Amino acid sequence: MLNIRRLELLLDVVELGSITAAADKHVYSPSGVSQQLRRLEAEVGQPLLQRQARGMVPTDAGHVLTAHTRKILRQMAAAEADLAEIAGLNRGSLTMGTFPTLGGSFLPLVISRFKAQYPAIDLHVRSSRFNELIEMLENGQVGMSLLWDYEWNRLNPESFALTTVFEDATALIVGKDHRLARRKQVDMADLAKEEWIVREEEHPVLEVLHRSAQAAGFVPRISFHANDYQEAQAMVSVGLGVALAPRTAVVNKHPGVSIVSLGSSAPARRVLLAHRHDRVRAAAEVAFQTTLLEVAKESAADFR
Repeated sequence: MLNIRRLELLLDVVELGSITAAADKHVYSPSGVSQQLRRLEAEVGQPLLQRQARGMVPTDAGHVLTAHTRKILRQMAAAEADLAEIAGLNRGSLTMGTFPTLGGSFLPLVISRFKAQYPAIDLHVRSSRFNELIEMLENGQVGMSLLWDYEWNRLNPESFALTTVFEDATALIVGKDHRLARRKQVDMADLAKEEWIVREEEHPVLEVLHRSAQAAGFVPRISFHANDYQEAQAMVSVGLGVALAPRTAVVNKHPGVSIVSLGSSAPARRVLLAHRHDRVRAAAEVAFQTTLLEVAKESAADFR
C-alpha cells in the first residue's frame, strides 16, 4: 500500500520544483525527503522524478501518481471538513457559498427567515466566482453552494447533487427615456439597431447576448465593456447603450433605467443548490435548504 505521506512529499516536490523547497515546507531535511522518495519509488517499482536544469520534474509515472495524489488529498480534506461539520452540530454551524448577484438579491431574504427560525445556528456565507465555488465544494470549505448554468453548459449531475431553486430570466436594461422604456415586454428582434453595454469578455451574459442576437438575425454592436452590473446600469442610464442582465442582478435598480422583459427571446439561467454526493449532511444544512426552497417558491415570480 502506498504511503500517503510520501505521496504528499512527491506532490510538493513536483509543485514547488525542488526537494529543498518541499523539505522547508515540511520542516524536513533534504536528505530525509530524498530518502522518503526513494522508498516511494521502490514501492512503485519505477522512477518518479528526474533532475533537469529547471529543477526536479516528474517522469510519466510521476505525472500519473501526482494527479491521483491531488484527488486523494482533496478527498481527505473533504472528509475532515465533513467530520468537523458533524462535530459542530451541537454548536449549530453551517457554511455555504453563493455568487454575487444572488448575494445581493435573493439570498438575504432566505437568511433573514432562516435566522428567525433557527437563531442558534451560526451561519457563514462565502461569496465568490463560479470556479472558486466549485473548488470550495470539492474540498469541503463549504457544505453547499448556490450555482447557476445555462442550457448550453449544464452542470454535470454526476459531479454534484443538484436542486433547481428557480429560473432567473434574462431582462433588458434601457434608459428611462429610451423608446422601449414603457414597454412591458419586447423581443430581441426589436433591438437590432441598438448599441450594447456588456460585461467583460468571457462573461456568461455576453454569450447570452450573442446567442440571442444570432437567433434574432443580427450581430450586436458593442459600445462599452462594464466591470459589473452596477456600472452597466449607470452607462445605460446616460444613453451609452442598452444591456442584458439576469433579473437577480437588477433587483437593486439604478434610478435612471427601466427593466423590460424579453420573454422567451433570451434564455434564462437555472439557479441551483449543489452539494457533494458523498457528503454527510448536517441537520442545519437540510433545514437551510428547506427554507431556501420555500422562499424561492414565494419569490420566483420576481425573477421571471
